[in-house]
Amino acid sequence: MASISRRFLLLSRQCPSRTSSPLAAPKYTPQWQRPFSTTSSQKEAKDAEPEKAAAPDATPQGETAAALRALVDDLKSLDPELIGEAIRKGKEGIPYTDPHTARYDEEEWHLTEAPMRKVGYWADGEESLGADEDYYGDDLTSLGHGELEQHRELREYARLIAWELPLLSHLARPFENPTAATPFRFRYTSYLGESHPATNKVVVEFSPSDMNLTSTQRDKLIKLAGVRYNPSMDVIKMSCEQFDTQSQNKRFLGETITKLLKEAKDPKDTFADVPFDFRHHKTKVRHEFPKEWILTKERKQYLDNKRAETLKLDDQKVNNGQLVDGKSIVAENLPVVQAQPVMAMMGGPRGQRL
Repeated sequence: MASISRRFLLLSRQCPSRTSSPLAAPKYTPQWQRPFSTTSSQKEAKDAEPEKAAAPDATPQGETAAALRALVDDLKSLDPELIGEAIRKGKEGIPYTDPHTARYDEEEWHLTEAPMRKVGYWADGEESLGADEDYYGDDLTSLGHGELEQHRELREYARLIAWELPLLSHLARPFENPTAATPFRFRYTSYLGESHPATNKVVVEFSPSDMNLTSTQRDKLIKLAGVRYNPSMDVIKMSCEQFDTQSQNKRFLGETITKLLKEAKDPKDTFADVPFDFRHHKTKVRHEFPKEWILTKERKQYLDNKRAETLKLDDQKVNNGQLVDGKSIVAENLPVVQAQPVMAMMGGPRGQRL
């Protein structure tokens, strides 16, 4: 089926010219008037080809044949790229058909159902429920779905606590004291699966006395450690968080400790002329409880006897009238105030007093 533009072209070729003389109409098109077609008219083609003196057949069959020949000539003169573009648009464009009678391929509109999400042992899904229903605007709000998602998360952790956490007891190992072969104590930070910048940090602690060094080598190691040495606990503490993973930070700390030990064992320079500098360490003052304040049995007995004697003296003063009673003194010195009647204002007519 020819396109709409080709139909207009065929109709324009079939319409006869209104002027019989070629001088009656101009052979050019004004600039303000857009030509209907870029193909020259049949009359201009006859003038350009004088050798074809024979007029075409005036019958409808002859006009149709002439129009078809002109159409074939026009198609041959088109650019192949334009033809390919027209074919592509004809395949991908909207068809010129009645939307009420158009039929579409069922396979083109077939929607494949997405696979169900399965997370964990208790989220396998129930096939008996079938596919999800269509949405008709009667669903929960986003806030309601957030509450449901939080409830699902809490139930998931409750199932883990009830069924999977008891199984971790099979992986428990008894505590073993560190030996001389393991003098380093590494500390890691975890936020229970959450992403945090502090999770990459690794801290190591070790004592210079556990490194199997001589007194000179030990003193040199302490001087090399500098402010990282704690003289109160005899511990060197170092940390690293410049890399992206804990394993890289731990490896860097291990290489640093190896270099320190190698330098401490070097006999070329023992740092004997360098004094110790512990100004970075501030000793905390710990106040001890006085021994005199400790409640012994004798001290408790002494306090009980003193309290009993005080109560006995107060009782004697009360019976003899020698004990000062604050309430009686206040009642005697304050003037007696007699209660005066108060007139109540009632809501009568014109604010009159009732």
